[in-house]
Amino acid sequence: MITIKDIAKEAKVSEGTVDRVIHKRSGVSKKTEAKVKKILERHNFSVNPVARALAMKNKHLISILIPEYNDSDLFWNLPNSGILKAAKDVNSFGIEVNSFAYNQYDPLSYFKTFKALLKTKPSAVIMVPNFSKETQLIVVQLEALNIPYLFLNIDIKGFNNMTYVGQDSYTAGYIAGKLMHLKNPKPSKFLIIQSRHNITKNNAVSKRIEGFNDYFLTNKINSKSQTLKIEHLNNAPDTKEKINTYLKTHAELKGLFVPSSRIYDVVECIEPVLLKKINLIGFDNTPQNIECLLNDTVSFLISQKPFDQGYESVRVLADYLIYNKIPSNKIYLPIDILIKENVNYNMRKESHNENKNDFN
Repeated sequence: MITIKDIAKEAKVSEGTVDRVIHKRSGVSKKTEAKVKKILERHNFSVNPVARALAMKNKHLISILIPEYNDSDLFWNLPNSGILKAAKDVNSFGIEVNSFAYNQYDPLSYFKTFKALLKTKPSAVIMVPNFSKETQLIVVQLEALNIPYLFLNIDIKGFNNMTYVGQDSYTAGYIAGKLMHLKNPKPSKFLIIQSRHNITKNNAVSKRIEGFNDYFLTNKINSKSQTLKIEHLNNAPDTKEKINTYLKTHAELKGLFVPSSRIYDVVECIEPVLLKKINLIGFDNTPQNIECLLNDTVSFLISQKPFDQGYESVRVLADYLIYNKIPSNKIYLPIDILIKENVNYNMRKESHNENKNDFN
């Protein structure tokens, strides 16, 4: 049976727009209204009045526990933008969405922000589980209150989360290994730079590193990686000295892999003469990272579709709350490989998604 989501996809508009057309509400241009109506008629679409009445009768609140972002670390702006877009689309179905931002480097901030979130009495929770110990405490409280929850972006094992929405981090790391091999087909040595705050059990960064190394092991390629651990990835003098000293001491290194969104910080640290000798691969299409791609200091970026992660997580819980639709155990987003020649197209798509509204 065709759904509003199917109609919206075919018409290339939001589900909120389709809902407005169906129920003859304002806020839709005549051109878009005519296009949607034509598709509705072609599919003989009719609204299930029972389901619709039930959805409008029951009001639901989805609360989101997500890291904050700033000018030096913009990654979480994209999932947040996806969340805001989805919140707008599901509002007409009786779903309200509230976000609570915490300091991703501070476990106390993570837990205190959750306590504030819990006071809103949410129907369901989306959470980015940065800290394992605190996540255990949070989950105990959610499960005691029978509040369903899903994990966004970071997949931690051993919990009863309804689903995980994000990237297959292991496969993304494996792809990074393959890309590094393509840039350096002869047996080579590579450096992995990892900040200490990311060294936690079962997180996305560690799975990417595992996948990266497994590519060479699985394919019996005689290339080796070594790891340099930095306290914090930034361009502070001590960080610069540590990275440059390591690269000078290990002149045989051909590639550098940063399994997080902070590769631009590493680029800023490396002396230009050293930067020209190595191939760099990192993650995420933040503005700073894209600039590195465009100026040829980074060879590849692997995008984990952060906008789509935020959007999909809200849609999944909305479908569950309204229609009792149980999601699959894992919801993996596509893995995009970005290069200098295609990154502008990706940027345009993200911008379109972020700015899209119901007034088409």
